[in-house]
Amino acid sequence: MSDTLDTLENITYDELNEGDSATFTRTLTEDELVLFAAVSGDVNPVHLDSEFAAESMFKERIAHGMWSGSLISAALATVMPGPGTIYLEQSLSFKRPVKLDDTLTVTLTVLRKEPKNRVVLQCDVRNQNDSQVVTGEAKVIAPTEKISLQKPRLPKITIES
Repeated sequence: MSDTLDTLENITYDELNEGDSATFTRTLTEDELVLFAAVSGDVNPVHLDSEFAAESMFKERIAHGMWSGSLISAALATVMPGPGTIYLEQSLSFKRPVKLDDTLTVTLTVLRKEPKNRVVLQCDVRNQNDSQVVTGEAKVIAPTEKISLQKPRLPKITIES
């Protein structure tokens, strides 16, 4: 799934098979980092203050861990299973920090199908160097009806300093 595609199409419970996989990729920009802080309320200075972060164990600003987690949510909602998916559970293990301008790729792999349209997926998030930054499992209710729709247009958001 590319952010430039105009159509979203799901994969129904019946269409999913163990071992199926899909990816979603996104790059962390300064604007996204600031917007995530504003929306989440997480204004930890390790994310926003270069001087503070320079004294931290990471020596520079890092992304919110849940920004990486939100990419898993985006992948589930837009790629596999896609529109109509209901998110039930998520486990996350943060393996290494995500930094500004890192490009993360979420790979979702179907581990198993369960009764009542439940699907358990392995979630693997790696940076542009193929280093794992997050791993975990998600459980969703997969859609049962095929959906194909126009990707919503979001408003342009500007940040004033």
